[in-house]
Amino acid sequence: MRTFTIFERAFKAFRDNPSLSKLMVVCTVSGGGLLAFAETRPLSGSDSVPKKKVVVLGTGWAGTSFLKNLKSSTFEVQVVSPRNYFAFTPLLPSVTCGTVEARSIVEPIRNIVRKKGINIEFKEAECYKIDTDNNKVYCRSSQDTNLGGEEEFSVDYDYLVVAMGARSNTFNTPGVVENCHFLKEVEDAQRIRRTVIDCFERASLPNLSEEERKRILHFVVVGGGPTGVEFAAELHDFVLEDLAKLYPNVKNLAKITLLEAGDHILNMFDKRITAFAEEKFQRDGIHLKTGSMVIKVDDKHISTKERSTGEVSEIPYGMVVWSTGIGTRPVIMDFMKQIGQTNRRALATDEWLRVEGCNNIYALGDCATINQRKVMEDISVIFSKADKNNSGTLNLKDFQEVIDDICERYPQVELYLKKRQMRNIADLLKSSQAEKQGTELDIALFTSALSEVDSQMKNLPATAQVAAQQGQYLANCFNHMEECERNPEGPLRFRGTGRHRFHPFRYKHLGQFAPLGGEQAAAQLPGDWVSIGQSTQWLWYSVYASKQVSWRTRALVVSDWGRRFIFGRDSSRI
Repeated sequence: MRTFTIFERAFKAFRDNPSLSKLMVVCTVSGGGLLAFAETRPLSGSDSVPKKKVVVLGTGWAGTSFLKNLKSSTFEVQVVSPRNYFAFTPLLPSVTCGTVEARSIVEPIRNIVRKKGINIEFKEAECYKIDTDNNKVYCRSSQDTNLGGEEEFSVDYDYLVVAMGARSNTFNTPGVVENCHFLKEVEDAQRIRRTVIDCFERASLPNLSEEERKRILHFVVVGGGPTGVEFAAELHDFVLEDLAKLYPNVKNLAKITLLEAGDHILNMFDKRITAFAEEKFQRDGIHLKTGSMVIKVDDKHISTKERSTGEVSEIPYGMVVWSTGIGTRPVIMDFMKQIGQTNRRALATDEWLRVEGCNNIYALGDCATINQRKVMEDISVIFSKADKNNSGTLNLKDFQEVIDDICERYPQVELYLKKRQMRNIADLLKSSQAEKQGTELDIALFTSALSEVDSQMKNLPATAQVAAQQGQYLANCFNHMEECERNPEGPLRFRGTGRHRFHPFRYKHLGQFAPLGGEQAAAQLPGDWVSIGQSTQWLWYSVYASKQVSWRTRALVVSDWGRRFIFGRDSSRI
């Protein structure tokens, strides 16, 4: 039997008797003495606090922004998405023409989450059902069936973050799904790129009539929004600068048509940008048809109806790209029916991105919209909160204490004041009839003063910028959840007591770009500043490079731009 040393005996005693609260070890080393004293607490299941389970559905702009900014280690996070990467979607039009390679704009989601230092797991699967009664999401594997068949499983959650994005909206137009290309995913951009090359190769074959060649090389873009306009501009540059050199016999037959149901393209931009874009497209030879609604698409023709005259015409085409807005995914539609949100185009949330009717489910990005409360719905309770002495009237002194809370809770107030060129809500009340007469405001005059405020309410656009800010905001809320439970930081609860836990989400518009081809772009920046031209294109390069999710993708995108300047775009079909 071997002899135990004092250290082994002490360790064995503590291991066999975990209830020991104190341990003292004396060790003599070379005639010197070393005293070690430690105070311990027994380990028991009652002392360990289970982590809350957070399930994130989606790895788009909203979901990835949430994961990147989540810092709290008090959550156990599981991510479920049919794609195991994040894609920088604003550069998808560049991928369609080989200006940027597809691999340059994607970053594996596992690379993003493994650097966080917190417990985040990823499952490549598609969520097909959300069960709010049992706090479960039901998923199925998205891999090929020859890998072992379709696997289904469920994931429990304490908090659910729905960031599944949206699909292309076809408006139930016959033939769109079967015959048109979309531009929502990386795979869509790669298919468009192959189809463009196929059209030129097909048109170069012998024994084709001139009319058939013209049809094959007619590229139609449906939708005059930023994506459709940028794709049309990218395709024009690709044909003019690269494909014309490789296919000289058919280069003069290529034609690009942009169809827009409205009166103008880029109608969400400043009118100066819209006018410049339309003039540039006319100079470049891009055929622009506004006021044309698509009513049917078959394998060789697209039927349009003129909104002004009702005239129906058929346009032969070789490829159609459909870019006309977004629609709701089937799983989101089923979830909306389950929680009573029928007849809506997106999930309705409150100002804290919490799904209405669900306390532990949040929705952000393109699949959701914020249902901002109206001031007129709460006008009586706002008045009551300000009227602390229950006198039935308000003066400015009574109102000062709730002014900041009103502006934070109802952002339309601030927008209305800005439109009226007023500094604050006190100026609005001073301009009311009651203040002009030197009297206090009763509920009727108070209502009259704020009656037009709700006219400034607007839904946020379905853009990457909005989704990224929402993801960052929600992550910050989760990071400070425990602290804000004890010390709420939000505005007053006008229909209750105390304060809201968090400040409501506020979108800060940082500007938007519209690349127009020919190394020219337009930008509408904060402060109604409009910039158009080559310098704006270089600003676009710098902003989109800086916004990449990793240094790897940033280096790849910049190198792709450099390669295009030196060698041109890649026209191989791969």
